[in-house]
Amino acid sequence: MTSRRTLSEVRHERAANPEFQAAYAETRLRFELGEAVRVRREELGWSQTRLADRAAMRQPAIARFEAGGTTPTLPVLERIAAALGLVLSVELKAVPEAATVKVDPTRRSKGTSGRTATG
Repeated sequence: MTSRRTLSEVRHERAANPEFQAAYAETRLRFELGEAVRVRREELGWSQTRLADRAAMRQPAIARFEAGGTTPTLPVLERIAAALGLVLSVELKAVPEAATVKVDPTRRSKGTSGRTATG
């Protein structure tokens, strides 16, 4: 009989994998962007439909964005920011060597960034 592992054990094992680290970092960024948009939209008292109209988008696209389900382009981010009365600011920061992400140009398939973590 095989032994069962807990979710925490599986998560800990996968967290050591560089590809998992890169995918997790990308997902976290998408989630944080979506959350920031949702919070601002709610501060304004707007529905997703109103934001979509102001950003020249459709409501389902706003819903996916807010849920972290899309990787937006800079023009889309600019449209959403402008619609919310915000200015888009993109910043590049140095990270500790252990947390650097290296671009792998050979790994460019739909839904992946081509980035792998090194450490």
